[in-house]
Amino acid sequence: MSARAGWTGRGLVYRAYQRRIRAQIAATPRHVAMIVDGNRRWAKQLGLETAAHGHRAGAAKIPEFLGWCDDLGVQVVTLYLLSADNLTGRHSDELRQLTGIIAELAANLAAHPTWRVQHVGSNEGLPPELVRALERAEAETAEHSGLHVNLAVGYGGRREIADAMRSIVRAHGAGGGTLDDLAEVLTPELIGDHLYTQGQPDPDLVIRTSGEQRLSDFMLWQSAHSEFYFVEAFYPDLREVDFLRAVRDFGRRSRRFGG
Repeated sequence: MSARAGWTGRGLVYRAYQRRIRAQIAATPRHVAMIVDGNRRWAKQLGLETAAHGHRAGAAKIPEFLGWCDDLGVQVVTLYLLSADNLTGRHSDELRQLTGIIAELAANLAAHPTWRVQHVGSNEGLPPELVRALERAEAETAEHSGLHVNLAVGYGGRREIADAMRSIVRAHGAGGGTLDDLAEVLTPELIGDHLYTQGQPDPDLVIRTSGEQRLSDFMLWQSAHSEFYFVEAFYPDLREVDFLRAVRDFGRRSRRFGG
């Protein structure tokens, strides 16, 4: 058998396996949150010169991943691309390259005819050109009604909660309310209405690539009742079958809120 025939045969088996997993999916999450992790280690593993090679490979994977989500009927996807901590913890050259890659990614996603792009995070510490790229992507897709894509850039879960509380206090004070009044009306629902993701469903499923099993300050409030799934593959190596397994696993779980 020729090498080409061998590859063709393996491709047929792989596609058949994908179809089988799809048939086993019992429920599709409305909101999938993805911690995009492992780009740097992917580049290092391949002996590439800079981490930027990994970040570019990860960015190239994102439209493909969003297509998988869209095909399954997922309504919202949040991608953790750059944390608030990364803004101070990364080498300046790598950070400059990474923010440029994210700006290009935002523009590419905004070119999709139906996807809506939203920046969730703080502009504090982001380069002006990245802020402008995120704002343009939001403006250009504001009327789109398809897959809602949140780009978590300059994002920190604790900062988000603090920002929400500041927003609530300011709005309450502007209306002439007192702190005692605020204590009476402050509820989890009110806090949720002031998060970066206000008006969106909380993530049903949080996926992290690269084998790490931690949240890293991602959607701390919203993920209180989320299901978690950890993939060993680095993000650039993520396959559709890996994603389908995560969704199949989600559908098999008995979701017990609060216990």
